[in-house]
Amino acid sequence: MNEPLAEMFRYNRWATATLIAACRDLPDGVLDARPPGISGTIRQLLLHMAGGERTQVLRTMGRQHEGEPTRSSPWPGFDALAAMAEASSGELIAIAARLDGEPSVDLPWAGRTYRYPVSFFLVHALEHGVEHRTEIKVALAQAGVTTPDLDGWFYARAMGYGGEVTRDVG
Repeated sequence: MNEPLAEMFRYNRWATATLIAACRDLPDGVLDARPPGISGTIRQLLLHMAGGERTQVLRTMGRQHEGEPTRSSPWPGFDALAAMAEASSGELIAIAARLDGEPSVDLPWAGRTYRYPVSFFLVHALEHGVEHRTEIKVALAQAGVTTPDLDGWFYARAMGYGGEVTRDVG
């Protein structure tokens, strides 16, 4: 079991869920605006994040492009988006937890097949989430919306980590 790696994906799940919750009640004008320097609207980026995680899960199995949502997919609503993100995050946690050694996977693309270490798709999933959560936070800040703090210390608090330790002095 690779619990330290799985913990990184538990953080990823928490950060994405926290950001989705922060966006849930925002007006359409904020969700559909595309501020300068941001690669899409908040709705597009949230959908892209959920779809991207699903793509990385599939790639760890040598598959991809099986109908996972993209930026241009129809907006499913926040409940469906949160469910998609939760499902793919759970799968990434499970993949990370059972990762032992450095297995590889063959991935077909455009009539050819390429070999990748499974860990690469996990790295890509983590980086992709951080990149687009940051873009969304910047877009929210530009719209004057207070953004959630996704720092690891807030994750630790949410998970109940860091309780004070008392020691008997004798």
